Amino acid sequence: MKSIAAVAISDGLDFNIPEIMAAGICTGAILLVLGATGLMQLVYKLIPLSVVRGIQLSQGLAFAMTAVKYIRKVQDFSKSKSKEHRHWVGLDGLILAIVCACFIIVINGAGEERNERETGNVDDEERNMRSKRIKKTMANIPSAFIVFLLGVVLAFIRKPAVVKDIKFGPSPMEIVQFTSHAWKQGFIKGTIPQLPLSILNSVIAVCKLSSDLFPGKEFSATSVSITVGLMNLVGCWFGAMPCCHGAGGLAGQYKFGGRSGGCVAILGAAKMALGLVLGTSLVRILDWFPVGILGVLLLFAGLELAMTCRDMNSKGECFVMLICTAVSLVGSSAALGFVCGMVVHVLLKLRNYSSRDQSACTVFINGTP
Repeated sequence: MKSIAAVAISDGLDFNIPEIMAAGICTGAILLVLGATGLMQLVYKLIPLSVVRGIQLSQGLAFAMTAVKYIRKVQDFSKSKSKEHRHWVGLDGLILAIVCACFIIVINGAGEERNERETGNVDDEERNMRSKRIKKTMANIPSAFIVFLLGVVLAFIRKPAVVKDIKFGPSPMEIVQFTSHAWKQGFIKGTIPQLPLSILNSVIAVCKLSSDLFPGKEFSATSVSITVGLMNLVGCWFGAMPCCHGAGGLAGQYKFGGRSGGCVAILGAAKMALGLVLGTSLVRILDWFPVGILGVLLLFAGLELAMTCRDMNSKGECFVMLICTAVSLVGSSAALGFVCGMVVHVLLKLRNYSSRDQSACTVFINGTP
């Protein structure tokens, strides 16, 4: 949950582990109630597609712009800012990032086109079949996983001494102790800014994107909202970072070959295995993971999410979408962009309605057919 994480990074003294967990529990409880009562499904049906596309476009562009910063400049994550420009050569250099980006483009291309035209020419059909077979073979190559493994290998090469820091076994777990101050601060500083983002990007946008990527299948905002609520109501009591579904993650998994829930189950099983085997040692290994490669992976996930807006055909829809995107990006608030997008959408509807009403009155008065 990005808003809660941002508060924890910027205000670490007054917003520590109990406050973070309290924010996650409160957010999860509200999402669970919204899902169980059916209110989330109602919200999902009422929000216009152009507003959702604006949120998705802003999130995708935000990911992409952050990724470019990761690639171009050396990041100081302890201070949440970039330092000097990245060197061209090296184990975390620009050339390495560019090579990884080119590899992903060659393997995955620009993504799948779900509505391809069929040609009547036999030679063209055979050529298309060969092309499709080649593309299918290329798509079966796990490009993101290969790039990630390369990053892990380079992490050990950059810091061989990290091997000595590895301690096998899980980290100790305990139930987090809460105070009334922690609940209050967690709700005010964490839950309130996080809730609009979770509703829009973790539930509404996820369902819309799922319908785009897998046409013909039905997706319930109720079940998505309930699962977000349950996993936080369970995990946060034991210190798990508040988390939720996200359109960016879904777009990234689809971009790199995921086509079913099986890939998410494998990912979850791998994370559990790493957590149980390596525990906190895993963090020390990832500290040396090349940030340029991380930026490349984030870049393509962001672009895949942003490209969902290409189905906005009318000028009015594009207008609402771009207003929502611009406000979300400049104000760094998906909630503010959503409100502005909804206001513009309603104003355009009223304008069109009044124009049609005025036109009908004119026709009636003039007595024309």
